[in-house]
Amino acid sequence: MSIVHNLGFPRIGAKRELKFWLESYWKGELPAEELLKNARGLREKHWLLQRGAGVDRVPVGDAALYDHVLDALVLVGALPKRFKLDAASLDLKGYFTLARGDATHHAMEMTKWFDTNYHYLVPEWRADTAFFANPARLVEQVREAKALGVTAKPVLVGPLTLLWLGKSKDGSQPLELIAKLAEAYVGVLEALAAEGVDWVQIDEPILALDLPAEWREAFAPVYAKLAEVRVKLLLATYFGSVAQHAALIAALPVAGVHLDLTRAPEQLDAFLPAWPENRVLSAGVVNGRNVWRTGLSAALVQLENARQKLGDKLWIAPSCSLLHSPIDVAQETELDVELKTWLAFAVQKLNELKLLKRGVVNGRGDIANELAASDFVQASRRNSPRVHRLEVATRLAKLAPNADRRDSAYPLRAKKQAAWLKLPLLPTTTIGSFPQTAEIRAARAAFKRGELSDADYKTAMQKEIALAVREQEALGIDVPVHGEAERNDMVEYFGEQMTGYLFTRHGWVQSYGSRCVKPPVIYGDVARPKAMTVEWSAYAQSLTDKPMKGMLTGPVTMLQWSFVRDDAPRSLVCKQLALALNDEVLDLETAGIRVIQIDEPALREGLPLKSADWDGYLAWAGEAFRLSSSGVDDATQIHTHMCYSEFNDILPAIAALDADVITIETSRSDMELLTAFGDFEYPNEIGPGVYDIHSPRIPAEEEIERLLTKALAVIPARRLWVNPDCGLKTRGWPEVKAALANMMTVTRNLREKLAATATA
Repeated sequence: MSIVHNLGFPRIGAKRELKFWLESYWKGELPAEELLKNARGLREKHWLLQRGAGVDRVPVGDAALYDHVLDALVLVGALPKRFKLDAASLDLKGYFTLARGDATHHAMEMTKWFDTNYHYLVPEWRADTAFFANPARLVEQVREAKALGVTAKPVLVGPLTLLWLGKSKDGSQPLELIAKLAEAYVGVLEALAAEGVDWVQIDEPILALDLPAEWREAFAPVYAKLAEVRVKLLLATYFGSVAQHAALIAALPVAGVHLDLTRAPEQLDAFLPAWPENRVLSAGVVNGRNVWRTGLSAALVQLENARQKLGDKLWIAPSCSLLHSPIDVAQETELDVELKTWLAFAVQKLNELKLLKRGVVNGRGDIANELAASDFVQASRRNSPRVHRLEVATRLAKLAPNADRRDSAYPLRAKKQAAWLKLPLLPTTTIGSFPQTAEIRAARAAFKRGELSDADYKTAMQKEIALAVREQEALGIDVPVHGEAERNDMVEYFGEQMTGYLFTRHGWVQSYGSRCVKPPVIYGDVARPKAMTVEWSAYAQSLTDKPMKGMLTGPVTMLQWSFVRDDAPRSLVCKQLALALNDEVLDLETAGIRVIQIDEPALREGLPLKSADWDGYLAWAGEAFRLSSSGVDDATQIHTHMCYSEFNDILPAIAALDADVITIETSRSDMELLTAFGDFEYPNEIGPGVYDIHSPRIPAEEEIERLLTKALAVIPARRLWVNPDCGLKTRGWPEVKAALANMMTVTRNLREKLAATATA
């Protein structure tokens, strides 16, 4: 009989329990054994929840304490050599040292998981990287599930995807390691088979990419090796079409294949006609990446068509792991009733799968009422007057062809900006946020509960802004920021003040480690009714003679870090966001804020997985960014910030953004990314991050000086800025002040050296 299975479940808990346990452990407040006990209880709760929702095969091994890629490295004994840690004896302290660093080790590099906002830890490969099967922790979880009566389907990151996601640290080719890595996977599969496991899900999302020939050719021998183990493999692909690899996949000795039919429904036609008789096809018909209710009627048609060919070899699933979805919309007791009916989170998606299974197995008459209800919801959303705003459409239609262009080219703008800014060589700034202290969070929570008046809340936030300005003055920061005390999240804060957005109370998803975000939902046309940041930035400017930098989140990031409506092109939604933000930029300039940063950390994340689609995306994304900053005077300096992504292959598009200054994350990669900017001869000003703010360690002056010296070898001093990697909201004031003090000391010393060299 056709079954329902799940590819993965959110790890953090309905109340973000895992986040708070992790942070208590890191502070030394929660013993290691308590953290492990609590984490086990949470994953067992999630297994039982899924079984109760009708999932026939429940994923096991997806509940990482920090990151599933890191867990995969532990599973195959491939920890970065520089840490001198043994995977077989790895304890919690060592595990989190890999993820977060310590006094003597930089954390592993972090970057985006395909085109999501989840960050994974980047494997480090060397020619002598050793592998061994280390399945004890996974086997233990299989036993836990079995003891609960749960049918476990272990989930593994596939060997080729694991290699692809890593970086060579010695110039060797990662693919040369595949034979040794495959042997370790065989050992893991043998251990699972010995536990009675019959199905293992093995994720190879790189099949959605344009793979080089040598990587495509590596699949057959690797999977022939894995097939020697008496366990059935379900090859899972997601995030895009894998139709271009249909012949390759058809030839692999796997018992089943999962296809993402929400991102690429058309790919089913490339597989079904020649589908092997005894192979399972897992149809991902419920979107694991977004929050909209599934159109059950359309999904059921897909499944019925597939079942005519497959019979009981059809499995039903979400498109990808539900890691990227909030947990339960039932918690949203304060959400607008109509809008709530449009949404489905992880629990609701499982229920949709159960309904679809009933419709497939028993016939659509068995779910006739549910289909009618689904059709009604789809129609109400499609026709709702709350979705469409005539004034937004009219404004877009009237845009001039060159509306996204500044008046003058960068060289002329730079002269006008330098004339009034009068900044020293190697000007210093920060990325925007300062510590979100317990006092800030308490005041915000009290204000939201109605326990703090508008006036008292404003006073509390002004006090925090004054503190941030005072500390920056004391440190000697050249271009200060107001610290963003009033902001809960860099996207949510702005979305709350725009039309077309809805907000949840409990719609959290994991970004990395204990970092959770609550993406807003774009359900309709976007506009900005009134100024959002001007009052705070103007107040901060009144406290200093230095140029205060206004802080905004850019249109592409507002798009990428939201759950986006699926009834309009993303390019159209992004342009609406750009116009709303442009209103804010112009209001900031009018208020005297003439240095404005428009953050776009998600620009690379939004890049389509297929290279054929890149140019189109980069064209509209670049236009949206430029549109958001258009109309300002040449003397107004526009900054942007990007972090934790690879930009080497889109540098022309980044240059085309035409920001006066770009700040980027470079410390975890040891300035590797900056080299690409130098080779490209990036024309404008640039601030490479000189220390990693996601690690609790305070960088030594020697480390910062080494990175800045490397930067000076690539970027001329007249165009080089000095700043941390990212915002400082997650750090405490003592470490922020110590780290920035070291940054300023190094900067002053280098200024003196440069001045001495210039006069010699």
